[in-house]
Amino acid sequence: MTLLIRFRILLLLFVVLPLSGCLFRSRKVTSNVSMAKLQSATKDELIQRINSEASKVQTLNATVDIDTAVGGSVKGKITEYKQIRGYVLVRKPAMLRMIGLMPIVRNRAFDMVSNGEIFKLWIPPKNKFIVGRSDVVHPSKQALENVRPQQIYDSLLLRSIDPQNEIAVLENGHELVEDPQTHKLLDQNDYELDVIRNGEHGWYLERKIIFNRTNLQPNRQLIYDQNGYVATDTRYSEFKEYGGVKFPSVIQIWRPQEEYSIVLTILKMQVNEPLRDDQFELAQPPGSQVVYLDKPGSPAS
Repeated sequence: MTLLIRFRILLLLFVVLPLSGCLFRSRKVTSNVSMAKLQSATKDELIQRINSEASKVQTLNATVDIDTAVGGSVKGKITEYKQIRGYVLVRKPAMLRMIGLMPIVRNRAFDMVSNGEIFKLWIPPKNKFIVGRSDVVHPSKQALENVRPQQIYDSLLLRSIDPQNEIAVLENGHELVEDPQTHKLLDQNDYELDVIRNGEHGWYLERKIIFNRTNLQPNRQLIYDQNGYVATDTRYSEFKEYGGVKFPSVIQIWRPQEEYSIVLTILKMQVNEPLRDDQFELAQPPGSQVVYLDKPGSPAS
């Protein structure tokens, strides 16, 4: 039998046999795609949206509930701490003050201020006054010892995109969202704005801003270190009006490398009210133990 005849026979088999239904079967696939009505925007429109909203906020004065947890897949367990009431003051370009109160008795659990470079932390129950840099110089094995005010500041306020030092690239992505009726997770398209920054060692992916396409609100921000790893993963939800500014009332901050999370739930907030310099001052209380956090071997709290 020649090669041409064999080829014709095989071709005939492939044409005829599927008609018998012996070599295939069909089955229905359940759709897990969200049917929500999605809005469209260009890259320039999303950049303008970010920059416009960023320019509207100069100060924040908020009363919040603070939930904290430590642990994850690396540690093999998660420890959740009791929710506490707190106050957050923010003033651009880099000032932050955060006060936490003990549960029930409402005594001060901690008081922290930062100017974007140096922070001070007063912990009355430990009688310790901690001074350190905004970045982590000597990482601690204890996750909460790596918390810095700058991480919270960067999560609270989405910075505008600087055309001099940053390039934004639009990516069409997708995310899992919960169906409000069935509570099932559905796949939904989103917009992802990759912000590339020119740093000391060249261009690098600095952050990714993800927009929900049902309302074009930024619902997530990923901040990267210069090695390309996610340093901070922040989710934004339940946007409300505060003084004419739309702002998320729930802010979930996750630090995957240290495995700790902080959730801020805003109870009330004033936007763009004047904040004085002395509201961002924190003097060392007499008799307190001073801890310089960035010195090797310093006792941490």
